[in-house]
Amino acid sequence: MKISTKGRYGLTIMIALGKHYGEGPVSLKTIATENKLSEHYLEQLAAPLRNACLVKSIRGAKGGYMLASPPAEITAGDIIRTLEGPITPVEGIEEEEPAKQQLWLRIRDAVRDVLDTTTLEDLCRHGDDQSQDPYMFYI
Repeated sequence: MKISTKGRYGLTIMIALGKHYGEGPVSLKTIATENKLSEHYLEQLAAPLRNACLVKSIRGAKGGYMLASPPAEITAGDIIRTLEGPITPVEGIEEEEPAKQQLWLRIRDAVRDVLDTTTLEDLCRHGDDQSQDPYMFYI
């Protein structure tokens, strides 16, 4: 399974909105500038996120986008499925021999588990409490 720029940039939008949750709307121009991305492309991604009720748009000079729910209630899986479609590692799995079919199903389930147990809040807080590398040992 390969996540395209739609999924990656969609996560970027949602993380930016999650970090500003409760502070009012954030413009896509601000997100695009801060992340060196195309504002036009982010606009194309915002529509399906809005249609899926993950974000809401606010019109006007001080407008922009806001999360429709708290970051703890939105999962990475919600975002990826909205922008990428169903999570499937292999097309035509039904035609595979049983051993390979089971492998693909286990991979799919593992990916789903990670995406569905990782909240937007987790992604927004990543790195906040890590003052040092967790794998670095000092003697």
